[in-house]
Amino acid sequence: MEKRLLLFLGVLCICSWYSCSKIKAGDSELAAEGGEISSDARAGDPAIYDPRCLVAPHARLKVLGTGFSFTEGPAVDKQGNIFFTDQPNDKIYKWSATTGAITTFLTGTGRSNGMAFDKQGNLIACADMHGELWKIAPDGSHTVLVDNYKGKLLNGPNDVWINPKNGGMYITDPIFPRDYWDADDPRRQEWPPTHSEQAPTGKGGYVYYLAPGSRKLVRVTTEAMGWDADGWPNGVVGTPDGKKLYVNKWAPDINTAGTWVFDIKPNGMLANMRKFVDMGGDGMSMDERGNIYISNSYGVTAFDKYGKRIFNVPTGSSGATNNVFGGKDNKTLFITGPVDQLTSLKMRIEGVEKWQRGSGAHGHH
Repeated sequence: MEKRLLLFLGVLCICSWYSCSKIKAGDSELAAEGGEISSDARAGDPAIYDPRCLVAPHARLKVLGTGFSFTEGPAVDKQGNIFFTDQPNDKIYKWSATTGAITTFLTGTGRSNGMAFDKQGNLIACADMHGELWKIAPDGSHTVLVDNYKGKLLNGPNDVWINPKNGGMYITDPIFPRDYWDADDPRRQEWPPTHSEQAPTGKGGYVYYLAPGSRKLVRVTTEAMGWDADGWPNGVVGTPDGKKLYVNKWAPDINTAGTWVFDIKPNGMLANMRKFVDMGGDGMSMDERGNIYISNSYGVTAFDKYGKRIFNVPTGSSGATNNVFGGKDNKTLFITGPVDQLTSLKMRIEGVEKWQRGSGAHGHH
């Protein structure tokens, strides 16, 4: 009887695995990273690659709002509401976890990009109009936390991650010339950029750390550790224990842009830089298993902590700029992508961004 029961359970497990991960005919550009092409038989969209059953049964990518110019920077508050930016129109919007309605939270945002909520409920925003990092209060008023490094104008803060253990902030600072910058702005230049206030030559793309209570940035990626500053550091996310930081780069070829992982030292400095995956891109998030979700032209692609590709949801020809977990149960992946929309996908796992879970909030080109 016991042998029959074990045999039955074994067959059941095999059937369950097969129902979640069936082989799909055909090929794609993503095949090289993860071997065979699979799709979740239970998900509502066969285009979703999900061999580990991360997606909720029968789930499809859902359009929550459309008609925007360029969505970015999704951040989740303690209630699961999602705040995101429309940078060309200089607005921050709020999606309500209670009603599903999207309303304007703020107009005049310093051209905010990547964002994150701090423990006190302030929205920390990368405002690249004048190369600033803003702290936006619930009433919409703001304070400029930093606007320079050693007296020189930042390229344009792009994304931010807040360490849940101490509230320290990490920001990426790539140079993406904007047509809305003032005519006399020293950052103004043609594409591709060739100079920066942060480097004698090249793009001067670095990652910076703002310690709790400080108003002075510390540069935490350096040439001495092997960092190439002649590039575009973009997405940033860390582990809930505050011990590891992931940073990716944007590049015309996403597959060679790269994502790196660092150890976070007690003083906030970074050490032990190593390549995580060859794929780079834009904004990132993390789930409770430590999987990293990277936004780029493929949509959103996830890798486990060992660097194996385990998930992809395509978001159309314009790809995705950023993503974050949120909603009331923290089991919905919110995506700014396609770039004129806010979309979502129901998941079976939770994110780690909500402060009420003892984790940080996070917020990309």
